[in-house]
Amino acid sequence: MVVSESMLLKYYDGDMLPEEAPLIAIVDDDISVLEAIKCLVRSLGFAAEAFSSGKDYINSPHVGHTACLIADVNMPGMSGLGLHQDLVTSGHHIPTILITAYPNEHVREHAFKAGVIGYLSKPFSVHDLLSCIRSGLAHGSQGG
Repeated sequence: MVVSESMLLKYYDGDMLPEEAPLIAIVDDDISVLEAIKCLVRSLGFAAEAFSSGKDYINSPHVGHTACLIADVNMPGMSGLGLHQDLVTSGHHIPTILITAYPNEHVREHAFKAGVIGYLSKPFSVHDLLSCIRSGLAHGSQGG
């Protein structure tokens, strides 16, 4: 989906300055999807950092500053749900949105029980992603 300027004005509330923009971390092993989501998130007025694996993200200096995490469900090594669970176990309660090309109701239910705040099937709309991000930011501002 092409994001037009009018769409950006509709979705971006304009209350935050770029240096105050919440950091959205994206983790996906598909580099084209990773870069597309990173560009989309930035175009919506958020700061974004991209990682090709859960391990890369966990070892980054951004974990403590992430306002919301978007992670692919199916990745080699560590799944998006596994990443979320590892972060919670280590004391990082980051609102997490899982994305997947292979939706599965059992995985979705398990993810929500584990505290994930969103589960989106690829391809997803800008509106659905933004809604999940806003929900995550509201959830995070209330102390998770």
